[in-house]
Amino acid sequence: MRSESLTRPWYCLQINEYFNDFLEDVMRVSDGIGGRQPSCVLVTGGSGYLATWIIADLLVRGYRVRTTVRDLARADRVRQAVAERVDPVKLSFVRADLLSDEGWDAAMEGVDFVQHVASPLGTDRSQDLVRTARVGVRHVLGAADKAGVRRVVLTSSAVAALPDDDGVVADETVWASPTDKPADLYARSKTLAERDAWTFVGTSGVALELTTVLPAFIQGPVLGQISEGSSVDVVRQLLAGKMSAVPNIGWNIVDVRDLADLHVRAMIAPEAAGERFLGAGEFLWLRDIAELLRNGLGDDAAKVPTRRVPDLVVRLGARANPVMAQIAPLLGRKDHLDATKAEKLLGWRSRPADHSILDAARSLIVGGSV
Repeated sequence: MRSESLTRPWYCLQINEYFNDFLEDVMRVSDGIGGRQPSCVLVTGGSGYLATWIIADLLVRGYRVRTTVRDLARADRVRQAVAERVDPVKLSFVRADLLSDEGWDAAMEGVDFVQHVASPLGTDRSQDLVRTARVGVRHVLGAADKAGVRRVVLTSSAVAALPDDDGVVADETVWASPTDKPADLYARSKTLAERDAWTFVGTSGVALELTTVLPAFIQGPVLGQISEGSSVDVVRQLLAGKMSAVPNIGWNIVDVRDLADLHVRAMIAPEAAGERFLGAGEFLWLRDIAELLRNGLGDDAAKVPTRRVPDLVVRLGARANPVMAQIAPLLGRKDHLDATKAEKLLGWRSRPADHSILDAARSLIVGGSV
């Protein structure tokens, strides 16, 4: 006798899968039916590129969302950005800073889940990246545990899982070993902050569940205005002619929309508790990205460079230029990131990288950021 899965048309199986996903979301959120309130999710760093997409995704699914900003004057900008995707009526704000213990107890009040996205970017020279990331984790997890939050999803980075040898496949079992060199500061901040988080939840008496998501190079459309230092700024610089030539570097790409979806899946899936998940798609060299823009956007990509920077020029420039110093270790390096775990355990996928790049570019053009 043939199994049911072999006798039913494939599209019936697909519809059933989507229906089950939808039903599970409805049951989880329980949007007021039977007198229950929708679950409340705190998203830290609400004005960021990824955070706005996570907020929008959660609101679309019916959750109530509270987000932290360092300055409440940013609230209107965040609302306007999220409104491009969904009505932000269930979005509220609280002021909190990663380096201060003030505001976090109020932020956690009535919260069921936390998406801890806020962290200093590698381009931010105004603060101590490592200290800010680590102190921030302690503040967020400490307040979450005190408030009885069920689970925290921490946004780490794929750099926290990169092996020293670029020929070795990176997966969730790998931990990076960054140095104290200035070029490694971002990797160091992400790696140590994530380690601190796992140490915290491993402490006796802590009931808080933790899941970490390790994104690769984030691309895709922007909601609102581009965040300073955002990864999508690379595409903006190419379109604006800010690069006269492209160095020999590249990244594994992950779409911001898919990454937001991965964060929500990591939050609600019971089997995700206590796990790390790499969020990564295919690899593209920067020269490939430039070519995609030229071929896909016509006149809008007229300023995208065609020349390449010789490796030797970058290495010589790294002696005096801090940007070159960050680029130099990446020259010719092609990392192999394995996102199979997220695919198998959570049913997650990242769309083709060329879609992400072109959608990022078009959103920047339409939004007037170029």
